[in-house]
Amino acid sequence: MDSAALEILSLPGGPARVAWRRSARARRVSLRIDPRDGAVVVTLPPRAGRTAGMALLMNHADWVARRLAALPGAIPFAEGAVVPLHGVEHRIRHAPLARAGVRVEGREIVVSGEARFLARRVADFFRAEARRSFGELVAAKAAAAQVRPARIAVKDTRSRWGSCATSRNLAFSWRLVMAPRHVQDYVAAHEVAHLRHMNHGPRFWALVDQLTPHGSDAVAWLRAHGPKLLRIG
Repeated sequence: MDSAALEILSLPGGPARVAWRRSARARRVSLRIDPRDGAVVVTLPPRAGRTAGMALLMNHADWVARRLAALPGAIPFAEGAVVPLHGVEHRIRHAPLARAGVRVEGREIVVSGEARFLARRVADFFRAEARRSFGELVAAKAAAAQVRPARIAVKDTRSRWGSCATSRNLAFSWRLVMAPRHVQDYVAAHEVAHLRHMNHGPRFWALVDQLTPHGSDAVAWLRAHGPKLLRIG
């Protein structure tokens, strides 16, 4: 089983949050930047020690510094924060005495109740909206492709926007509900197409093109703006 420990280290480019991850599946020491929490993740295989990880960090200190500096700023779910919903920016407004729950009023996301529960309530609202949105999209795409998923789930994934398991379960990052609708449309089509073709061969891509006209635009949008979604909430 994988494990991780977090600490702050002084690197040549400045202090950095470093997560040490031990993985039985890893074959070599590696590092990556986790855009969600702005940490440098060092993965160690079973027989590698901390010394090997530190050596890799120091050898790539300039790369680490550049990648961390390029991360979009974190945007917490808080009073006054501006966050996207279906690609449209909305301002979070705390209204303690408003009707219970979270609702959208124009370009505002209005949150009732105590301030200490605001972030959790907004996150729950976004997850629920993601389940609704992708439930509708998958139903339409699956009917068009004449396939049927076993289950649809929304998760907070770090590396994939969507997935299709051999069990025919589909999963989507809840953060996609912040993306424009054409991006959601493409990701839903992509995963539904995997219900027929569990590969990325020509027939798979032909089916994706049948299910959505937004492939190239959506991929370009995710490459340009996807990292920002991981920094929200």
